[in-house]
Amino acid sequence: MSAESHQWAGRLALSEIDSTNAEGFRRAATLDGPTWIVAGFQTAGRGRRSRPWESPRGNFHATLVLKPQEPPEAVALRSFAAALALRDACARLTGLSDSFTLKWPNDVLLNGGKLAGILLESAGLGTANPVLCIGIGVNLIAAPDASLVEPGAVPPVSLLHETGHRITPEAFLDALAPAYAAWEAIFQTEGFAPLRAGWLAHAARKGEIIRARTGTETREGIFESIDATGNLILRTVTGTLAIPAAEVFF
Repeated sequence: MSAESHQWAGRLALSEIDSTNAEGFRRAATLDGPTWIVAGFQTAGRGRRSRPWESPRGNFHATLVLKPQEPPEAVALRSFAAALALRDACARLTGLSDSFTLKWPNDVLLNGGKLAGILLESAGLGTANPVLCIGIGVNLIAAPDASLVEPGAVPPVSLLHETGHRITPEAFLDALAPAYAAWEAIFQTEGFAPLRAGWLAHAARKGEIIRARTGTETREGIFESIDATGNLILRTVTGTLAIPAAEVFF
């Protein structure tokens, strides 16, 4: 990785904060360029659908703040760049590349359990002052109790328990930041196609039956692919569906 990619984004380390994404929005106007905001502890960390995200010290809690110029649908594709970068960082730090897979739309799995989650939040896209906050949480040393997740959801795991590797948040960011910068550069120069190919190469349960829940409706079918806009392609008994947003259960 080049020195340039290491310096692509600035860093701001905080001991404690309510939410790194919330802090990202508060500070966005004062930031000169891409910036990582890392917190030792979050008092109000959150995941998708405003679910609380446990944030004990020793785990990784961070947000990358960007000011993207693309249309909203293209901005959202950075969730795949973040997932790929997370997987690359985990593989580099542990040497266990085959143990890490990617779950649509935005989770990283380790030995089949949920290791990391990604939350994209934005404001002002398409205006003169766009802000994108890419929130990332990684269970480096501790994971929530499996009894706290809903039936059918992937049980959470920690990197320490599964691999024996004790990685500090600082060391994790040292691996994640250049990995994300590399995928961002690919996205900027070549578009989504390389990200799609890279993501599918490590996709969990591809070719297997999964369930996708959209609101109150659940569809079951074979996970075939993701399309050129990041939609989940699900082959059901009634035909093939392109699903833009859903929660996936195995």
